[in-house]
Amino acid sequence: MELRIDRRALVPVVQQIVDALTCWIRCHDPAPGTRLLSVRKIAHINLLSQSCVFEACERLVAQGVLASRHAGGYVVATPASNSAEQQDASFCQLPLGGGGLPESWRESDDLAYAIREVSRTDMAGLFNYSSPLGLPALRQQILKGLKPLDINVEDSQILTTAGASQGLDLIVRTLLKPGDCVVVESPGYPMLFDLLRLHGVSMLEVARTPSGPDIAALEALLRRWRPRGMFINSFHHNPTGSSLAPAVAQRVLQLAREHGVQVIEDDVYADLNCGPGKRLAALDDSVIYVGSYSKTLSSSLRIGFVAASSEVIARLARVKMICSMGTSGFCESVLARLLANGAYRKLVQRQQQRLNRDRQAVLQLLEDADWEVFAKPASGLFIWARSRVADYDQVHRQARRFGVLLSSTTAFGPSGPVDEWQRINVACACDPRARAFFQATAPDRPQAF
Repeated sequence: MELRIDRRALVPVVQQIVDALTCWIRCHDPAPGTRLLSVRKIAHINLLSQSCVFEACERLVAQGVLASRHAGGYVVATPASNSAEQQDASFCQLPLGGGGLPESWRESDDLAYAIREVSRTDMAGLFNYSSPLGLPALRQQILKGLKPLDINVEDSQILTTAGASQGLDLIVRTLLKPGDCVVVESPGYPMLFDLLRLHGVSMLEVARTPSGPDIAALEALLRRWRPRGMFINSFHHNPTGSSLAPAVAQRVLQLAREHGVQVIEDDVYADLNCGPGKRLAALDDSVIYVGSYSKTLSSSLRIGFVAASSEVIARLARVKMICSMGTSGFCESVLARLLANGAYRKLVQRQQQRLNRDRQAVLQLLEDADWEVFAKPASGLFIWARSRVADYDQVHRQARRFGVLLSSTTAFGPSGPVDEWQRINVACACDPRARAFFQATAPDRPQAF
């Protein structure tokens, strides 16, 4: 019974054991009364202390998952599957194609401290709506964070949102209408495609290359269709992990100016970047810039922002108040404290360092398994890759065998599948299940004698 405990994770070891045992029971669906391995044996197999395993088992007894026997040992106390659990079939699977950091990477201490401080000292943040543009203290911190990116805006040019998803929704609701067409990258962000379909906006696909959108194809689309806007990732493109080359960025902006196209730069993974490079919003102040803290700090806080001209921000703010009565003053106060005291900056530095280390290991794994890599990113969360020797069915069969959940091949294409490419989440790819999966898809090589 291998529990795959990650000793680098900030989640306590006992809690990891609880989660792993619960996962094992749900996946294997043992009959009630099935005896688990002894505490000593579980500890020996996983190089754990017996006291940690014992405490984890006692917690599961308290939860009604296990039962303790007088003669010693633990057995399964209840059926491991019911209708609710069956609906959550992916509970035990490793989300190798996921779009965010796994829970084991999240750090709660500084966040919990900031929550206590706001609860104790900021009654307005605890009970009131935020202002239409967002909490002034948070907007000031966002302005400071944009300066190193050379995005120079004023206070009136920042609007906080409930995550980047609300920012994109406000932009589509306010600046576009049914029947309009916009340029999107393929492959690209599935939720954006769904949002545009919901609002009746047509999509013109431009292929993403390792250095950015295909410029020749983009120019042809702009000349023929004259779209209203273009949605683009400059750095750490989702799902390919690629970033804009400087020459491509300049050409994109030149074409947008020539054809009157509004550029919307989605940069939700900005804080995972540790290399050089210019954002489009730093090169052209007409670009609408969308950012977020969900990918790094907490998806539950739901805080993002839009930076644009004062006129655009005023229009977005009116729609924001109509749709949601504003954002959470409490969540914004918590984030403002973490930004002001430096805790957030230190958090993303640790995430960058860990991703950089794991990314090199993952790229080597992919090379050893003979996978083709679309672009070798220097930072960020994603690698876009596909097996050279195993077809789609073989890859997914091996993924199911090792408990690995891959991304859907239809998710990232606005109008259909994107061949056999897979989004690889670097933060999940060093898990033993992912390593075993990649090794299983490798070609059979003759042994050396």
